[in-house]
Amino acid sequence: MSNDDESDLPRHLQRKRLGARPLIHETAVVRQSTFGKFCKVGARTTIIESVFGDYSYAVNDAEIVYTTVGKFTSIGPLVGLNPGNHPLERASQAHFTYRSWQYFEDAIDEEALIDGRRARRVTIGHDAWIGRAAIVLPGRTIGTGAVVGAGAVVTKDVAPYTIVAGNPARVIRPRFAAEIADRLLALAWWDWPHRQLRRALEDFRTLPVTAFLDRHEAEQERARIVEPETTPEATPDGH
Repeated sequence: MSNDDESDLPRHLQRKRLGARPLIHETAVVRQSTFGKFCKVGARTTIIESVFGDYSYAVNDAEIVYTTVGKFTSIGPLVGLNPGNHPLERASQAHFTYRSWQYFEDAIDEEALIDGRRARRVTIGHDAWIGRAAIVLPGRTIGTGAVVGAGAVVTKDVAPYTIVAGNPARVIRPRFAAEIADRLLALAWWDWPHRQLRRALEDFRTLPVTAFLDRHEAEQERARIVEPETTPEATPDGH
């Protein structure tokens, strides 16, 4: 069997090309969520009332609830985004006090408690990487380009292009110097059209980040200069 011939592999191991519709594994559970182009959801992953930007994915066994994910974000296996809390201040913190319908025929669920969790969304920027089995607590923001190490528990917001790890997560180091991070944020390559990403693919693969920025900032500036003016022409009467 050649490297490109996967016909003998089990279906779940065969590569599948991504496109305009999300590729969602048959064992995944997705409720009231939306996905951009080139998105992928792995096996046994649960996604509830969440939004995925273009090119983002979550691999197997993740649980993602009330979360907004930017573009090009990579979510590893066993990740938990916005896990539920229990009412510690009550005489009982158990499920029956607020998911009551499951236990009592004449009781309803406590929607106010559930809505409180829904209101504290997790927000993840573009091109972030959430490592294996990391947990991001409700209401937290992970900045663009950030890295959350495997097994980390994020209790505070993470700044763009910052690497955090540990329980509770702490800053390990910046990915890039502040000047480089600012230039990447300004370039906003994650908003490029698909064809432009393809043209720049070799640059993403081979150029050091400073060389990449130099080249594509210059291209962006040239495109801005040659862009035709859109101001309307004057009419014969001067209006």
